[in-house]
Amino acid sequence: MRLLSLCCLLLLTVACTTPKSTAGNDGWISLFDGESLEGWKASEHPSTFSVDDGKIVVHGPRAHLFYTGPVMDHDFTDFEFKADVMTTPGSNSGIFIHTAYQEDGWPAKGYEIQVNNSQSDWRRTGSVYSYDDVREVHVPDNEWYTQHIIVRGNQVMVKLNDKTVVEYTEPADMEQPGDTKVKGLSSGTFALQGHDPDSKVYFKNIMVKPLSR
Repeated sequence: MRLLSLCCLLLLTVACTTPKSTAGNDGWISLFDGESLEGWKASEHPSTFSVDDGKIVVHGPRAHLFYTGPVMDHDFTDFEFKADVMTTPGSNSGIFIHTAYQEDGWPAKGYEIQVNNSQSDWRRTGSVYSYDDVREVHVPDNEWYTQHIIVRGNQVMVKLNDKTVVEYTEPADMEQPGDTKVKGLSSGTFALQGHDPDSKVYFKNIMVKPLSR
């Protein structure tokens, strides 16, 4: 009886101390609670960003919404990032990676992964903007699609609805604009772009999976 009690106690201890399984999310961590912009900080024109029915609505003057929350202390190196996105006709937006908060202007640090299916800029959704550009429209306006960005070392992969549209490898001797060494892969946070008042884009189910090297 004493042995049986000891075994039960041991099993209970193991059950209590074993980490909870990540089955079902496979390591994915939500960055957006679906109800507020908690953990995010907007630049220039905060009114460009709002939350409606579980989605971030991006509509207004130029502004950027930076993730400043607690996950990885908002400093990511290697990762997978996913968001469900819907564009409206004539809209332009983007998802910045390895960036940092700044009060105004286009983010100087990191890369922009383009969100644009019909606006006048020919660089379409999935482009690593100005470095590996996509001309083909892979996803239509007014329909939700999943934009999946994977960064490992010096490589960026972009998938749209599980279809790979970009596999970009950053060269070791990449030329930088001017004298500033800010573009390129390093580490940093994410930002959603409000491009102009004529653009209206929606984001939801924003998630990240940190990767180890």
